[in-house]
Amino acid sequence: MPINVAWPGMLAKMDAASRHLTLALGASAVLHVAVLSVHFGMPTVLKLGGESTLDIVLVNSRSAFRPSDAQVRAQANLDGGGNTDEDRRAKTPLPAADTALSGDDLVDSRRRVITLEKLQQKLLTAAKSSKAVPSETRHNDATPTPPQPTPAFDLADRALAIAKLEAQIDRQVEEYNKRPRRKQIGLRAESAVEAQYLEDWRLKIERIGNLNYPEAAKGRLYGNLVVWVEIRSDGELDNVEIRRSSGQKVLDDAALRIVRLSAPFSKFSPDLKREMDIISFARTWTFTRSDELSTSQ
Repeated sequence: MPINVAWPGMLAKMDAASRHLTLALGASAVLHVAVLSVHFGMPTVLKLGGESTLDIVLVNSRSAFRPSDAQVRAQANLDGGGNTDEDRRAKTPLPAADTALSGDDLVDSRRRVITLEKLQQKLLTAAKSSKAVPSETRHNDATPTPPQPTPAFDLADRALAIAKLEAQIDRQVEEYNKRPRRKQIGLRAESAVEAQYLEDWRLKIERIGNLNYPEAAKGRLYGNLVVWVEIRSDGELDNVEIRRSSGQKVLDDAALRIVRLSAPFSKFSPDLKREMDIISFARTWTFTRSDELSTSQ
């Protein structure tokens, strides 16, 4: 059954065929306008060529309110700061720390750690060796854990380091045992035995010195100097030298000559010999205006 429609305006005056064509053209125009108003674009992720980044900084202050045009993300709100109006960001003046280690550095570090552990174990073993029980007599029901294999070059380096250490210790012990027992005698460190020896030495030096007083100094030169003397247990002179000059070469040479003329000195007493092999001391020599020699501490 046909439906009667009241067409408005010009559509009512048209015949059916013209009206249908006009309606079709109008609908087509509306559809094209709607389609052309839609725009297509590349996604944001594709435009950046990957994932979008988030710029985050650390700030050392904060604001009570959130800024309206934030530039970066931070751990706190900060609405402006610094001492300049320019668009800048604070940067650390320190360079980036290089935490990467090369293969050689890792190997060297591992070698040093292993060497130190080995030396520590060796010292502990030596300290407990007197109380240790031989491994052959021990009975342990638990299954021992197999040792981890060690690279050959590490074993060689550890053995070399241990050999060097043992050689150094042996050499130091040998040198220490061979060193003579020396004792320096001063005003505040003299026992009765040592004081008596030094008193005998002083009397002999002054007697020999006055008998061999330098002719070139008589009536013309005088002064004082410090002489360092080292005497062995058999009384022989080990060393003599001028520690503080008198300023007169004649007097300095005379002091050395007098000490050498006075040698050998008395041998050490048994008590003194038990304490030292060489006695060392310094004495002040005075060539007086009366052409006499005296020594003092």
